[in-house]
Amino acid sequence: MDILFTRCFNPTFPTWIDIGTRDGKIAYLKPSTENPPKAEEVIDLGGKLLLPGLVESHIHLDKAYLLEQLTGDVTTLRQAIEKTTELKHGFTATDIEERSLRVIRQAVAKGVTRMRCHVEIDPISRLMGMETTLALKEQVKDSIDLQIVAFPQEGIFNDEETKGLMEQAMEMGADVVGGITYNDRDLDKHLDFVFRLAEKYGKPVDLHVDFSDNADELAIMDVIRFTHQFGMQGRVSVGHLTSLGSVEKEKATFIAKELKQADIQVISLPATDLYLNGRGDKECVRRGLTPVKLLLEYGVKVIYGSNNIQNAFTPFGTADPLDIGFLLAQTSHMGREQDARQLIDMVTNGAARSLGFEQYGLQVGAEADLIVCPVMDIRTLLYTRPERERVYKSGKLVAETTVQVTNHLKVATT
Repeated sequence: MDILFTRCFNPTFPTWIDIGTRDGKIAYLKPSTENPPKAEEVIDLGGKLLLPGLVESHIHLDKAYLLEQLTGDVTTLRQAIEKTTELKHGFTATDIEERSLRVIRQAVAKGVTRMRCHVEIDPISRLMGMETTLALKEQVKDSIDLQIVAFPQEGIFNDEETKGLMEQAMEMGADVVGGITYNDRDLDKHLDFVFRLAEKYGKPVDLHVDFSDNADELAIMDVIRFTHQFGMQGRVSVGHLTSLGSVEKEKATFIAKELKQADIQVISLPATDLYLNGRGDKECVRRGLTPVKLLLEYGVKVIYGSNNIQNAFTPFGTADPLDIGFLLAQTSHMGREQDARQLIDMVTNGAARSLGFEQYGLQVGAEADLIVCPVMDIRTLLYTRPERERVYKSGKLVAETTVQVTNHLKVATT
């Protein structure tokens, strides 16, 4: 073995385990009670938590860290789109690369080893973001796997040139076809184009859907229809879906069952959704989230993502997915121990399954993407989100964080 981690805690196993890596893969996994093989390096975790690398399910690298460039406050989705459109006129490849790398470095230090990023495809920045992110994908592959979504933020039929740009983005190597249901002239034409493009290139679909608190905005029903029409069950993800949180329960339950039948993954984006939704309410202000617990109750695959890092859509953000998990725990009434386990699964195994990341997890033959966490249980990890001690990508150490605290508190005796 190259590295042997001994006495590891992970909640999916009944006892402590030993994990060995060889040539970037997990080659050994057995209970700590058995005699482990020899290794060049042995790391005794003493019961500390060992997780597979975190999965960032939805992020916009090319729009990150635009906060300092904004003039005036942004309080609505429409304002966020318009302000960002203005700023895109000043984007350069160097600028996109620098801001993207800033996020990636932070994410890797927090344990992210796989990431799905949405890249702007439009007549303003054209394919600049695509070219830059494709180059980054190659440059950082030893530390993190990037999955690229060709995302038409400005719509597809608002400017006919976008159709050709989307096609070019797929030819260049985009991994996923993106779309947006609330920013184009014709929803049916938009979805038809997206699904046909995905069919042509054999790629999955990832859509921004129903980002509002208007119960009548239910483009998700059209997405479900197209998913069945194109036989894309299990290959469609939708982000936001916040209108569903305003729908009365009987109807919302019906839609949840339809989502389950279509095998559509839902990606909650609470940092952005909480910030921009509910602003029209004068009392009983809605949280503006997709109904996570209802969806989970009916077997819908639900995961979560950071979405934006310090820009017009979300002025917050640390690139640590666990911050988002903690936020979702607080705002979706998920405070039980089993909820904490569910939330960690939603950013590890559940996210990997939903997004099609292969060779993942704590199993022999998987990539040795591992995180050593300085805690002994899942709840402490989620509730305190300590620095990750060590992060490994394919068996190689890619980040290490040491924290030293000196406490000068004095307790008076009585």
